[in-house]
Amino acid sequence: MAHVDERPSWDEYFMALANQVATRTTCLRRAVGAVIVKDRRILATGYNGVPSGIRHCAEVGCLREQLGVPSGQRHEICRGLHAEQNAIIQAARFGPDIDGASIYVNTQPCVVCAKMLINAGIKEIVYQNPYPDELSQQMLAESGILCREYLSDKTLS
Repeated sequence: MAHVDERPSWDEYFMALANQVATRTTCLRRAVGAVIVKDRRILATGYNGVPSGIRHCAEVGCLREQLGVPSGQRHEICRGLHAEQNAIIQAARFGPDIDGASIYVNTQPCVVCAKMLINAGIKEIVYQNPYPDELSQQMLAESGILCREYLSDKTLS
């Protein structure tokens, strides 16, 4: 049995879960996972991928990749949803109240997800990998949502 000092911090625990959730991705370009948490309880998870019942990008190819679209652009021609979007949708379908919750996501949210997280009532975003979306960062700062980068297993608790 693990000694109390060996237990992961809450940040380490939830980020590890977000990274595990990301392993279910069907995206050919990036694996992203998200975990929505409130009062240290998991409410919903999501990973990036196509809607239920739709053929995966591994089967039909990635249109953005075929067209040479750079990362962060032309989201509307992607077959998939982002991890944050799928986590919000999961909560809407199955009922947990995510107002005031935190989200752990292994990649900093894009502007589309930032707008959804703001309106979903998320109060904190903990992300692992920075994503250069200036409008997202500006809108999140203006919204008052606490955004912080997860740095390592023992730096935050």
